[in-house]
Amino acid sequence: MRFKQQTTAKLPEINLIPMLNVMMGILAFFVMITMTLTAQQSVDIQLPNPDSADPSQNAPDPVIVELNPQGQTVINDQTLSQAQLTQQIQLYLSQNPQGFVILKADRQLPYELVVQQLQEMRQIGGDRVSLAIE
Repeated sequence: MRFKQQTTAKLPEINLIPMLNVMMGILAFFVMITMTLTAQQSVDIQLPNPDSADPSQNAPDPVIVELNPQGQTVINDQTLSQAQLTQQIQLYLSQNPQGFVILKADRQLPYELVVQQLQEMRQIGGDRVSLAIE
């Protein structure tokens, strides 16, 4: 009995090592080029000398404006309207040229309300108004 020989076609082998070598070379090239093209930028800052610090020149205590969970504006445990808040901030900043105002909002308040209050306060005090972060 004669058996028919089966011919199986071999699948061609794909050698991945040369392709990976080329890809690693390209990656290394781009990393090196990226590292050489980035310029380091620095800012020259003159730090104050602790020996020359005069306690009388320290900035006054800041005014802390709180937004309670109900969205009301509170300073020193007193609830204020927007007009009263404006008056308080203007008075404080005129009396204390080195002073600043901090807005401390409750975590449960909507972000939009906090940003709106901060914008209103910045219209009064400019860059001397900031948001407290904890």
